[in-house]
Amino acid sequence: MKDLSLHVLDLLANSTVVCSTKIKLKVIDSLKNNLYSFEIIDNGSGMSEETLQKVTDPYFTSRKTRKVGLGLPLVKMNAENAGGGFSMKSSIGKGTDLRFWFEHNNIDRPPLGDIASAVVFTAATNENIHFIYEHTTDFGRYTFDTNEIKEALDGMSLNNADIIRALTEMIQENLKDIKANE
Repeated sequence: MKDLSLHVLDLLANSTVVCSTKIKLKVIDSLKNNLYSFEIIDNGSGMSEETLQKVTDPYFTSRKTRKVGLGLPLVKMNAENAGGGFSMKSSIGKGTDLRFWFEHNNIDRPPLGDIASAVVFTAATNENIHFIYEHTTDFGRYTFDTNEIKEALDGMSLNNADIIRALTEMIQENLKDIKANE
């Protein structure tokens, strides 16, 4: 994938189809610590230990619509190629905690890309799921919480073109304020 936001979009989609009611995306973007880290935590159906051992095999997928699953193997490969790593924990009935990280200054680290659109698209198309996106840099922290947004919108749907555009711009502006991905 050409940027990290596309990995995040794909991995968030995985979390939305496993009966999750809450998904948290945590990004640590630290030049000082030379770290670009992502963590996706869901409270979905989780995986067995046997399945967990197979998820980074590109020829394994639990989906019935295709015979390969490339999302996790690709993010694992990209992270390891950029001086980082990959870890995943899961328990049946409790959910999954996925982490992948990169050396921030590694020439092989893909750029962040449009993380704001990835987050807003996922939230807008899964309004029944509580999404929290937290982005931390050396200059501050920004948190986007769909429960707070829904309260402010007073019943308006997130899945509205004007709302999607406004939320995307809001996230982009807040990321600039904390000097994200600079």
